[in-house]
Amino acid sequence: MTTTAHMTIAHTVHDLRTRVMQWKRDGLRVGMVPTMGALHDGHLSLVRAARAACDRVVVSIFVNPTQFDDASDLAAYPRTVEADAALLRTAGVDVLYAPDAAQMYPPGFATTISVRGVSEGLCGGARPGHFDGVATVVCKLLMQALADRAFFGEKDFQQVHVVRRMVTDLNLPVEIVTCPTRREEDGLAMSSRNRRLSPDARTRARALPQVLAHCAERIAAGHDVADALRQAHAALLSAGFASVDYLELRDARDLAPMTQTPTTPARLLAAAWLDSVRLIDGVDVAADIQETV
Repeated sequence: MTTTAHMTIAHTVHDLRTRVMQWKRDGLRVGMVPTMGALHDGHLSLVRAARAACDRVVVSIFVNPTQFDDASDLAAYPRTVEADAALLRTAGVDVLYAPDAAQMYPPGFATTISVRGVSEGLCGGARPGHFDGVATVVCKLLMQALADRAFFGEKDFQQVHVVRRMVTDLNLPVEIVTCPTRREEDGLAMSSRNRRLSPDARTRARALPQVLAHCAERIAAGHDVADALRQAHAALLSAGFASVDYLELRDARDLAPMTQTPTTPARLLAAAWLDSVRLIDGVDVAADIQETV
């Protein structure tokens, strides 16, 4: 375990727990931001939220192999640990937890957490086994850090539902806090994967939030949902996206599919491929919400 400019870098569970247990003895609340690195302002917005709500902040960087269904995607995932550490140090993070695969999945590791229901369809349908990997590693990270609160971005909307369900079902003593999606000036959701786009693809990528916003407006205005989704799908392909994994309207509370103009909180969710990079995004649908008593 090393300390640089007041930020400790821990590589093992023992080192992380040693620091966190001291905080706990002092009655301090611990916030955690789990990441896979290649940090951007979306991640840093989660750090800022954690700092505002907690006494101490742990950020993890671990590119989790068990949530990748494609070995080439895992290999291509950007890794910028030194630059990430510098950003986190400036942001006032107390501990950067950077375990390796052997620390997270030691010899003999044989446990997987599977969350049914909210993990099905959407990214779960397009990436078999993805959310088993997510649920397992997030559970491990939260327990390793003994976090009181953990902070996630809304861009990974289905992931948030999976994590909430897992935390509830396993009675984990941690509060899951969701923060708004951070966007670039042209509206593209911030993502570590954006840096893999060619300059031309990066220009075309802005069509994703634009198409979603237009589709959400049409649905909220009472247009036929299926027709609005078909037109949005076609618009993405016309903008240069190679394919669309999904483009669906879901209940924001439980991810149930919606086929009619929503009268409860709804979210339009999409995943599409551009320049061999898979981009995801989602926007709220501002329909008239019916009050229930």
